[in-house]
Amino acid sequence: MKNRFCKVVLTLFVAGCMVSCGGSSGKKATTTKKEAEKVKVQVLQSERIARELELSTTLEGYESMNVAPSITGRIEHIYVEVGSRVGKGTLLVRMDQTQLNTTRINLNNTKVELDRVTALKASGSVSQQVYDQTKAGYDQLVETERFQNENTFVKAQFSGVISAKNYEDGEMYTGQPILQLTQINRLKAVINIPESYFPLVKQGMKVDVCSDIYPDQVFPATIEIVYPTVDASSHTFQVRLNIPNASEKIRPGMYVRTKLALGETDAMVVPYQSVLKLTGSNDRYVFTNKDGKAHRVAVTLGQRYDDRIEVVPVVPGDLKEGDELVVVGQARLVDGCTLEIVK
Repeated sequence: MKNRFCKVVLTLFVAGCMVSCGGSSGKKATTTKKEAEKVKVQVLQSERIARELELSTTLEGYESMNVAPSITGRIEHIYVEVGSRVGKGTLLVRMDQTQLNTTRINLNNTKVELDRVTALKASGSVSQQVYDQTKAGYDQLVETERFQNENTFVKAQFSGVISAKNYEDGEMYTGQPILQLTQINRLKAVINIPESYFPLVKQGMKVDVCSDIYPDQVFPATIEIVYPTVDASSHTFQVRLNIPNASEKIRPGMYVRTKLALGETDAMVVPYQSVLKLTGSNDRYVFTNKDGKAHRVAVTLGQRYDDRIEVVPVVPGDLKEGDELVVVGQARLVDGCTLEIVK
């Protein structure tokens, strides 16, 4: 009877230990198991799209000149006012003529001396060295007179409109431009284009310029320069537009939109909300399902089509047809986490 009681107690003790150990093991498994993130995916397919870039910019005069003589002194007379239209070669400003008049007197005296020395040299009465020194002094005064004449009687270098005036007659010119001359019958603009379009943009391509001031009118422009480098921080490159403006409806400083048609092409177009932005930067990325794990893919953005947008992988081949793009639940994901695909 005693032996039977001992066997019962031993059996209960072993069973209790097994239950205790089993419960501990089960609890550990529960705490270490990581739940899969539930997401919805969409199979990627390339689409044929009509690619058109629409970018904003600000207009500038094709040429702009600060009227700022290279000599200081008193301004005798300014011949124009703000808004005056001038042609190339029009006299704009007359500076104090004292220096110029002094130089002209010296030039005339030196010319007389040079003529005398030239005659004496012909008869052998003076040396070649004396002649060379006199000729050099005369040539130097000729150049000085030309320089002072250009900076005393200041003329327009191109046709345009006076857009600023900073002095009045009789004031001392101290270095700040006296006038600003701007060309408005032809304009220019610089636009920044995403680097993914660099192979498609060429010099001579046509661009439409639109202004909200004239909603029903398009101003034709041409790509004049494609800058050869890409900005590493913004991943864009610049082009300069040449914009004829004979009607002068649009003016320097106006905000406009530009439309550049790049033809049809095959591209990856995804739901806009599937693209995420890295906090603190302009870097964009998406997630794909790779063997049940979240795979983060860095992308650059192309053209937007309502609620969808074109994406291009930063690393070629990281995003291709047939990949499963996460379109719902992507905001909770981290690279490499387990996914549970739901319908």
